[in-house]
Amino acid sequence: MGEFEKVQDAVNFIRSKTSVAPETGIILGTGLGKLADKIKEAAVIPYEKIPHFPVSTLESHPGNLVLGKIGGKTVAAMQGRFHLYEGYSALQIAFPIRVLKMLGINALLESNAAGGLNPLFEKGDLAVITDQINLMGHNPLIGHNDERFGPRFPDMSGVYDAELLKTAEEISLEERISLKRGVLAGLTGPSLETRAEYRFLRLIGADMVCMSTVPEVIAAVQLGLKVFGVSVITDMCLPDALSPVSIEEIIRIANSAEPKLTRLVENIIIRRK
Repeated sequence: MGEFEKVQDAVNFIRSKTSVAPETGIILGTGLGKLADKIKEAAVIPYEKIPHFPVSTLESHPGNLVLGKIGGKTVAAMQGRFHLYEGYSALQIAFPIRVLKMLGINALLESNAAGGLNPLFEKGDLAVITDQINLMGHNPLIGHNDERFGPRFPDMSGVYDAELLKTAEEISLEERISLKRGVLAGLTGPSLETRAEYRFLRLIGADMVCMSTVPEVIAAVQLGLKVFGVSVITDMCLPDALSPVSIEEIIRIANSAEPKLTRLVENIIIRRK
């Protein structure tokens, strides 16, 4: 069975469980888990039930696809994402994005926990993603290209949607949410970076670094989706003032930023045209 047929298989199964035709897809990364509680008339489908779908291996990722409404707008939210460090391929990471597109979404809202490289950032900040640098050594578009997913060579000159970015900044002013801007670098992990690597990332123009998002966004761009991304700065990665950090601390900081991140994303969904 080809990749397109696998996607259709998953879409048909999901449609057999709910009549929701989502307009917006949401990746509920670290710090955005409780947005699922805002979804009304929700249909909750565990990943393991969906044909060909990857399965979450991380305790902090529940592993459900939630379809319903936020503020009257239809959404499909992924409670948990997939990472290269879990052993998944970039193609497998792209699979859910393609499923969401075939279900009907025209925009993808991404969130993640990221290390802050910009000295003007602080732990707990929200930073909208203006561009990205792929240092993962992987790309979900490598291999056979099915034109039904999009072009062989998608243009990446405007990855993150300017209109959604403008909407987010308008909301941040109204809601009094401090919002930074920055370029996201994607590395595979799961080890955190060295002092030398942080210095290199800052030198090439990165403001934050994470272990996700980048391959999902590449797939989304090929599919023609509008993309919005926001990072929760969970630790500061300044090479000359670096101290050890634990995953528990990263999750704690992400959770502390969750209320304002949820408020921001909820308002973006409601205001989308």
